[in-house]
Amino acid sequence: MIKRTDSQHTADKSEGTLAWWQLSLLGVASTIGTGYFLGSGLGIKLGGPAILIAFILAALGTFIVFDVLARMTAEDPQEGSFRSYAKKAHGRWAGFSTGWMYWCSEVLIMGSQMTALSIFSRFWFPAIPMWVFAAAYAVLGLIVIWIGNKGFDRLENILAIIKIAAIVMFLVIAFIALMGWLKGGTKPQVPGLSTSFFPTGGLGLWSSFIFAFYAFGGIEVMGVMAIRLKDPKEAPKAGRVMIIVLAVVYVLSLGLALTMLPWNQFSTTKSPFIVALGAYDLPFVPHVFNAVLIIAGFSTMAASLYAVTTMLVTLSEDHDAPKLFSRKKLKRGIPVYALGLTAMGLIVSIVLSLLMPGKIYEYITTAAGLMLLYNWFFILISAGRNLKLNGWGQIKRFTGMCLILLAVIGTLFHKTSRPGFWISLGFIAVIASISIIMQFKWSKEEKKETAGKTKKRAKLQAKPIR
Repeated sequence: MIKRTDSQHTADKSEGTLAWWQLSLLGVASTIGTGYFLGSGLGIKLGGPAILIAFILAALGTFIVFDVLARMTAEDPQEGSFRSYAKKAHGRWAGFSTGWMYWCSEVLIMGSQMTALSIFSRFWFPAIPMWVFAAAYAVLGLIVIWIGNKGFDRLENILAIIKIAAIVMFLVIAFIALMGWLKGGTKPQVPGLSTSFFPTGGLGLWSSFIFAFYAFGGIEVMGVMAIRLKDPKEAPKAGRVMIIVLAVVYVLSLGLALTMLPWNQFSTTKSPFIVALGAYDLPFVPHVFNAVLIIAGFSTMAASLYAVTTMLVTLSEDHDAPKLFSRKKLKRGIPVYALGLTAMGLIVSIVLSLLMPGKIYEYITTAAGLMLLYNWFFILISAGRNLKLNGWGQIKRFTGMCLILLAVIGTLFHKTSRPGFWISLGFIAVIASISIIMQFKWSKEEKKETAGKTKKRAKLQAKPIR
């Protein structure tokens, strides 16, 4: 019997039930969330209409990252996705660091998502405390993971369709409004013609770049799900379709919103789509989009729960987390202990989000978002060793790295994002320190294992030949 080593948990453990288009739909569900519906408002405030350029560049960077991740998946399907490829390229320290960095960042982000969902829900039920809503959404998210892959896939597909339908509804209403068929509103503002396209200058555009990238956050979840494709070689096709759909939808909807209202009238606390339609006689719009915000936030939170739980299991299977977390219970094969730790992390994150001063927690979640981009950057680094890239492939890889670095450096020019940048470096320092300590342990384990193998070989050689 051949014993499987470390990260060799390959496609034979996967169900292989997804068609490429289903993965594309799941990717849309795990990506379109509050980063787009809400975060784009802050991006508009910083960059003005030029935010559209930031979204196009972010779409290009996202495409490059997922393209190499999908190619690595096609060549060598691994349950740990980018963590396994980092380990394969650079050693155990890389797999350990990227895996735990991803787990920590997602758990912190989920706490802010719970807070946002609670705020949206109080739009209809202002008397109910926020912690009640936060707890309810957390339990619902855990139930979605508990029911298994098939139930998760169905729900996420339905939520993806609802979100796309809501955006299409906005596009239709916006077109009708611009044609003058609705009461109210303002004269259409065509960025670059009737208004300045760069009202805050190049520095404003640079500062807004990070918020365009946040709108595409979630492709790493798609990378984790890619192992479940019927044919892993179709992962690049699924990614291309998903990112093209997202880029077209994002740029078209934001472009229409900026045409309907001057950029400086958008709010950092409200969805730009609600603000854009607010001047028209459409009493149902706030309620519809509030429901969409809840759906968007919940679906991305559930996808993150799935991804971090899967990541924790693969860390455990590779002996980079306690063995307990790779144990599975019940007929569905649910990793109960891994899900339990994720639930505990989620509870802590929710408590911090509700009790900590708003600005401080905002800095922490900004740091968590930056840590996701650091993982994207490391995906591109790992691809340099794991893939045989031609000259054009290398140019694309370095272009992706430059775009991510530009977005990260741009946070230094915005007072809200700047503290998050330094906190993200603090997280990296802590994880790197733990990784260095673990190196000594791994070194001792390897020496012990080598000595055991040498001793066993010596015994076999010492046996008399009959």
